[in-house]
Amino acid sequence: MAVSTSFSGVKLEALLLKCASSNATTTHFSLLGRNRKTPVQTHRGAIRCEVSASDVSVDPTKKPSTISALEQLKTSAADRYTKEKSSIIVIGLSVHTTPVEMREKLAIPEAEWPRAIAELCSLNHIEEAAVLSTCNRMEIYVVALSKHRGVKEVTEWMSKTSGIPVADLCQHQFLLYNKDATQHIFEVSAGLDSLVLGEGQILAQVKQVVKVGQGVNGFGRNISGLFKHAITVGKRVRTETNIAAGAVSVSSAAVELALMKLPEASHANARMLIIGAGKMGKLVIKHLVAKGCTKMVVVNRSEERVTAIREELKDVEIIYKPLSEMMTCIGEADVAFTSTASENPLFLKDDVKDLPPATDEVGGRRFFIDISVPRNVGSCVSGLESVRVFNVDDLKEVVAANKEDRLRKAMEAQAIISEESKQFEAWRDSLETVPTIKKLRAYAERIRLAELEKCLGKMGDDITKKTQRAVDDLSRGIVNKMLHGPMQHLRCDGSDSRTLNDTLENMHALNRMFNLETEVSVLEQKIRAKVEQKP
Repeated sequence: MAVSTSFSGVKLEALLLKCASSNATTTHFSLLGRNRKTPVQTHRGAIRCEVSASDVSVDPTKKPSTISALEQLKTSAADRYTKEKSSIIVIGLSVHTTPVEMREKLAIPEAEWPRAIAELCSLNHIEEAAVLSTCNRMEIYVVALSKHRGVKEVTEWMSKTSGIPVADLCQHQFLLYNKDATQHIFEVSAGLDSLVLGEGQILAQVKQVVKVGQGVNGFGRNISGLFKHAITVGKRVRTETNIAAGAVSVSSAAVELALMKLPEASHANARMLIIGAGKMGKLVIKHLVAKGCTKMVVVNRSEERVTAIREELKDVEIIYKPLSEMMTCIGEADVAFTSTASENPLFLKDDVKDLPPATDEVGGRRFFIDISVPRNVGSCVSGLESVRVFNVDDLKEVVAANKEDRLRKAMEAQAIISEESKQFEAWRDSLETVPTIKKLRAYAERIRLAELEKCLGKMGDDITKKTQRAVDDLSRGIVNKMLHGPMQHLRCDGSDSRTLNDTLENMHALNRMFNLETEVSVLEQKIRAKVEQKP
């Protein structure tokens, strides 16, 4: 059934016309096989309109129809809304597909996630949203009323916020829908999609998405449920497989990279500097200690965190320096690890070119190991002969070892992910019955109130309030008992596929019997809400 145009007005008419034509001269994507993280672009300049010839057909040889072409267009566009189920979509760019130069422009600080969610959900076709922004990935998760239009709107939003042209984003981003999107976030949480297989920091970052999203409008039931289930999957994979055994983090891989590049004879005496004492910096310090480093300098905004690390690692000489002495510290270091949240580079070519050279033990060249995104060390610095600069993308060299063992561990985890993905999809399918439950109860309540009014009218004006309450309670009791059976057959936790199928069949039967028209009505409400949001 098409959505009635009686509530559309000028705004809905404009929205529907925009929806029917907005895909002209734009980029579209398709997914190929299970490794579907490859964008596919239409021919340059091609026009793709969502309204087919059968939707709007005008024959100049015939007399004008009593229904105008505009009305047919409005009806067909609205009808597509009601027939397309909302989709979970991930639009992402990761270390596997995108260079750090682009990822750092897309990075969104944690404090800005609620704002980003609000902006995404203000788009015409986006209902819910979440942002997962780390040093290795920038991924937007949305529930969209329309797949293609939702992707187009989010991609344009990413382009606007980052300053990267849409065409450039399309060359690197990947798109996943529904079951594939679910499997992807489960793999991410389990550490299977990380640069370092099984690393634990990504699970903490997924948890942070849920923590930040609590109470934020737009971090809705579907997206919240998806990320909470992803946390469960991440914990289960690490508990039931040995994927975390011997696994390294980005911080430990950075230490390994530094030791690989330094002359072996210099490992014991190289002067180590860590800039930033947050989670990443603390892990760098711990891994340096594990490799035998007994002295290092830590530059941080405040001394409190450095003191806490010093108390934890009592046998190591950790020297604190404030940010105001950072450049002096750099000039006295052979290796500098940077891991701050600064959105602008801390070191540019002019800052580094006149520094004294590193010691002869390390070859006279200073090493910058930059594991921040956005990067703390500007790309221009790498052009200097006196330094060597490495960033997170260079860590691939460290994690390339033991590839067969990594693949075997991943296969063990995939079995768990497959099982959990089915459970989540069943849970999401079970949500379809919620509107039917509400509409059935509202339908019964309307009948109860109408019959109650008739009954009280027949009983006269001298009826006592006590009697009125008794009759009202009686009518409520009858309705509740009548609804109890149907309601029980509409509730399902999604854990049993057979029960879920039965539940959905019951839902469709009740929709037909009581003419509830749940699917159309709910989507009609969504369209109305989106229209009313517009000025």
